[in-house]
Amino acid sequence: MSEEMNKQQPIDAVEKPGTEAKPVAVKTVTSASAATKKTSTAKKTGASKSKTTTQKMAKSAAEAAAKTAESAKKALKIVAESKTVASIKSAVTETKNAAVAKIEEYSKGKSKIKKTTNAKNAKPKTVAKPKRTKKKNSGGIKYLGGMLLMKMARGGAMLLRSNAEEVNKLNVFPVPDGDTGDNMRMTIESGIAAIENMDSDNLAEVMRTLSHGMLLGARGNSGVILSQFFAGTAKGLEGKDQADPATFGHALEMGVKQAYASVMTPTEGTVLTVARESVEYAVSRVTPESTIRTLFADLVKEMHASLERTPEILAVLKEADVVDSGGAGLLYIMDGFNRVLNGEEIVDTSAAVSASAPAPAVSAVLFDAFGSDSEMTYGYCTELLVRLQSKKTDVHAFDVDALKVFLASIGDSVVAFQTDSIVKIHVHTFTPEKVLAHCREFGEFLTVKIENMSLQHTSQLEDAKPEPAEEKPESAPASKKYGVVAVCIGEGIEQLYREFGTDEIVQGGQTQNPSTNDFLDAFAKVPAEHIFVFPNNGNILMAAQQAAELYDKATIHVIPSKNIGTGYVALSTADFSEEDPEAIALGMTEAMKRVTAGYISPSIRDAEINGVQIKKGDTIGIVEKQIVVSETDRMAAACGLVKKIMEGDKFMLTVFRGKDADAAEQEALNAAISDICPDAEVYFMDGGQEIYPYIFVAE
Repeated sequence: MSEEMNKQQPIDAVEKPGTEAKPVAVKTVTSASAATKKTSTAKKTGASKSKTTTQKMAKSAAEAAAKTAESAKKALKIVAESKTVASIKSAVTETKNAAVAKIEEYSKGKSKIKKTTNAKNAKPKTVAKPKRTKKKNSGGIKYLGGMLLMKMARGGAMLLRSNAEEVNKLNVFPVPDGDTGDNMRMTIESGIAAIENMDSDNLAEVMRTLSHGMLLGARGNSGVILSQFFAGTAKGLEGKDQADPATFGHALEMGVKQAYASVMTPTEGTVLTVARESVEYAVSRVTPESTIRTLFADLVKEMHASLERTPEILAVLKEADVVDSGGAGLLYIMDGFNRVLNGEEIVDTSAAVSASAPAPAVSAVLFDAFGSDSEMTYGYCTELLVRLQSKKTDVHAFDVDALKVFLASIGDSVVAFQTDSIVKIHVHTFTPEKVLAHCREFGEFLTVKIENMSLQHTSQLEDAKPEPAEEKPESAPASKKYGVVAVCIGEGIEQLYREFGTDEIVQGGQTQNPSTNDFLDAFAKVPAEHIFVFPNNGNILMAAQQAAELYDKATIHVIPSKNIGTGYVALSTADFSEEDPEAIALGMTEAMKRVTAGYISPSIRDAEINGVQIKKGDTIGIVEKQIVVSETDRMAAACGLVKKIMEGDKFMLTVFRGKDADAAEQEALNAAISDICPDAEVYFMDGGQEIYPYIFVAE
C-alpha cells in the first residue's frame, strides 16, 4: 500500500453488540477515484457489514449535522442511496456553518476500523488509547534517586562557588572580613568530595555520604548549620532507595529541625528562617500529582521570598541594608539543585582558590639556629609557678600589680596572677636571672621554664610544615592529663599561645575558618585525657563544638573564646595543677568575663550602623559586635576605641600589632594611649595578624 493510501484510509464506526452506532470521526477523502476504488474493493471481498456500517455512520453524522429541515432531508437521501463518505461530505458542505463545524469536530480523530481482504475475518478492532501528554514542568520525575541527587548536589556547589564572593559581601559590618560564602562553599564541596567516586542510585546511601562529608568539612557557623540541615535530611531518608515529593519533603522538615537544634539560641531572620519557611511552603503544596520538579520549584521560589524578608525580621540587617548571608548561600545551593533538575548545565564562573592549598614548607635547623657566633635576638620566654611563703611575705596581702610593674621594667609580654598562694608568671626578657632572683624574695619555685626564643621560633616553623593530605594522624595515647588546642593566625600570636602551653595550633581566624575535621586532626595529636579548646572566634565556635561531639578518644572542653584577646587571657589564667577539669574550664570562662576586646579595620562601603556614620575608606572600631567609632584617621579611630574599652575599672591594656602596622605607628599610638589612660599598664605585642591593624584587650 502506498504512502498516499496510508494517509487516506476511510473511517468505519465501531459498533458494540446491542447498541446503536455512535458518531465517529469522518476523515476527508480528497480523491473521488480513490473513494470509488475503495468501495469497489469492499464489494469484491463481500464486505456487507462494511456497507451497513457506512450507512449507519452516514445517518449518525447527518443527524448530528442537521440543524435545518433542508440539511436533514439531504442526509436521509444520502443514506438511501448508500453513498460513499466522499458523497456525504460533499452534501453536508452545502449545509449551514454550524453543521459543517460539527462534522469537522468528529473528523479529528475517533476509532479507525481496518479491513482485511478476507470478509469472514473482517471484524472491527479498537485502537489503544493514546499516551497521556505529560504536564508541563512535571518532567515525569516522581521519584528522586541517588544518581540524580549527586548531579543536583554538584550543581548546587558549583552555583554557590560562582557566587561565593557576592555572599561574602553581605556582611553586616562594612569590613573586609566577610567569609560566609567561602565557609558554605567549602562545606558543601567537602560533601561533594565524599561522593566523588560513588556509583550508587541508592538515595539514602548517597545523602548519608554527602552529609557526612559536609559534617567533617563544616567551616564557620553557617557551614555547621548547613551541614546539620543536610544531616537531618539524611536521617529522614534512612532506608529509602528513592523518594517521592512527600517523602523528600518530610526529610527536609527533619533537616530544618536538626539545623535549629544545632544552635543554642536560634535567631530568626537568618538562614534558619529561610530554610524553615521555604520547606514549610513547599511541603504544604505537595499533592498526589506533585513531582520532584514542582517540589524544588516551590522550595526555591519561597526561599527567595523568605530571604528578601530577612531585613524586616532582623533589625541589624535592615540597618546595614543587606539580606542574611547564610540564607543567600543556602538559596544558591538549592537553586543549583533546581537548575540541574530542569536540565540546565551550570558552569563555574568563579576564580576561587582552595583555602586548603598547602603553604610553602619552611626549613628549620633546630639547635643549629643558635650557634657559637649567634646574637641573642628574641630573649628568653620565662614561665614560673611560685608558691608564696608566709615567712617571706603576707600571702593574703601580696601585691601582684607591683610584681607586674617590675616584670614590665625588664621585659614584655607580661602575665602575672595569683590563685590562693600560687603566683603564675610569664615574661619575655633578656635577663631571666633577675626574674628568678626577684621571685625568691617572696616565694619558692614550683616549676621553672626558660627557653631561648630563637630556638623556639625555629621549632615552631618546623612544626608548622604541612603534612601530606592523605596522611591522617593516629590518636596519640594519653600521656598527660591536660592538653590545649587553640585557633590563631599570625606568627607572634601563635608564639604567644605556645608559650602558654598550647600543644596544637589550628591555623585559622576571620576569613580562614578551620573545619570540623581540622579540629579532629588536632585533637588526635594531643596525648591528653582532657583537651581544652580555644576557638578564638565566634564564627569558629560551632565547628569546635561539633568536633568535640564527634571525638571519643579524649574529653573535649570547648572554651567559648570569641577572639584572640579573650582566649589569651583565659589561657594565661589557667591553673593546670587543679585536679578537676571542669573547675579549670569554669575558671577560664569566668576570666573572660572580665575582659573587653576590640579591633579596628578599614571600611569597604558607606553605611550607618548604631547611629555611627561610616564612609568607605574610614577606619572603624568594633567592640562586642558593635561599631563604636568611625574616623578618617586610623590613629584617631584607635584612640577612640581605647577610650571605649578602658571605661570602668579596666587598668591593663594589651595591644596586638598586625601586619599592616609598623613600629613607628606603634610608638605614636603608645604615646597617645598614655595620654588617654595615664595610669593604665599597656603592653604591645607583635601579633602579625591580617585584616586588623590592631587588636585591643582590656582587663
